[in-house]
Amino acid sequence: MKIYNERQQKIAERINPDSTITNWKDWKWQMKNCIKTIEQFEKITGIIFSKDEKIKLNETLEKFPLSITPYYASFIKKNNHKDDPIFKQSFVDPNELIVSDEDHQDPLSEEKDSPVKGVTHRYPDRVLFHVSNTCAMYCRHCTRKRKVGDLDYIPSKEQLIKGIEYIRQTSCVRDVLLSGGDPLMLSDEQLDWLLSELKQISHVEIIRIGTRIPVVLPYRITENLVNILKKYKPLWINTHFNHPREITPSSKEALRMLADGGFPLGNQSVLLAGVNDCPRIMKELVHKLVQNRVRPYYIYQCDLSEGLAHFRTPVGKGIEIMESLIGHTTGFAVPTFVIDAPGGGGKIPIMPNYIISWSTNKVILRNYEGVITTYKEPENYENKFCDRECKNCKLELDIKEGDEIDLLGIERLLSDSNKQINLIPKDNERHKRREF
Repeated sequence: MKIYNERQQKIAERINPDSTITNWKDWKWQMKNCIKTIEQFEKITGIIFSKDEKIKLNETLEKFPLSITPYYASFIKKNNHKDDPIFKQSFVDPNELIVSDEDHQDPLSEEKDSPVKGVTHRYPDRVLFHVSNTCAMYCRHCTRKRKVGDLDYIPSKEQLIKGIEYIRQTSCVRDVLLSGGDPLMLSDEQLDWLLSELKQISHVEIIRIGTRIPVVLPYRITENLVNILKKYKPLWINTHFNHPREITPSSKEALRMLADGGFPLGNQSVLLAGVNDCPRIMKELVHKLVQNRVRPYYIYQCDLSEGLAHFRTPVGKGIEIMESLIGHTTGFAVPTFVIDAPGGGGKIPIMPNYIISWSTNKVILRNYEGVITTYKEPENYENKFCDRECKNCKLELDIKEGDEIDLLGIERLLSDSNKQINLIPKDNERHKRREF
């Protein structure tokens, strides 16, 4: 039986003349035949590089390895590959060797916020759990380029057990995000074991999986995998589509299987120069996502990882894209634009300014059209004093099983029960002089 896409058929036949659609849709066949060298890429895609280009490309490969599934490579436009968003996200670029002063190996300080190897505990009630170092494709914009493909970062079962034990002993953790690499590159049996262990921890309320599998290897989403995942609801799955062309018949089928399996689906995109830094492209992407029951969740400003300078855009480009979405399309199709703060500060939402001015009685606002309007503040509002002693709450806001809140950051300054009046950076020169 022939493969339904003519270009895919040609690529499959270059790999093996006897290839059929059964081979092509076998995710293990796809992984076995991943493109890992310049020569393989030329043979399979028909895109040929000059001798000088190959020298530079191979120099880059020595630092950042290459791996592309035949499936994903089949969407590269041969006649204009250098401007193709699929090519740019998947194929090695000599610009990756350009490292600027602000670039870091670990820009988000994930390892500094790691109480045990493989676990990043940055936010009060949730952790990121690195459970895999394997990806179906090595995305050129990956913030963890230092780890992917490096044997030193492959988590052993012993390491995973230590991570599970940390989560078990840390009762404030209610949300566990499985990340990597790609968690769905684990075998069905490994995933079943891992999810079973986490599900037995009483204070873990939800488990999330961050994956690019529906984008680069949709055939990994099998009926057996979905049935395993079904056992561990509530399970949330975040995908990583960056461009409308990544949404194909095969990826749609993978998303359908996950959505029909009862999993809430979200999407996290990265803003990438020359790939999706265009309001029209982003609007088309979010529209295609919601058509396939995927809610746009985040647009990330590209991180300050080594070798990503050529992908980074000004923050203003993200604001421009948000201006083109807010009010111009369905509310739940609008993601949050965030900067994941260097040094481990976490995600900071960035929005266009809609408050123009503010007084005691009025707020002056503008809408997406530029219309300026007035919102009148209530005259008789009586603020309820709150000391944040939730367990003894006598207000109408009383909730069952309330926990005392451990106040952090700005929340602490807002609290009526806390007397702190400011937050002072550790290296503030004025306060150093006071101490002196």
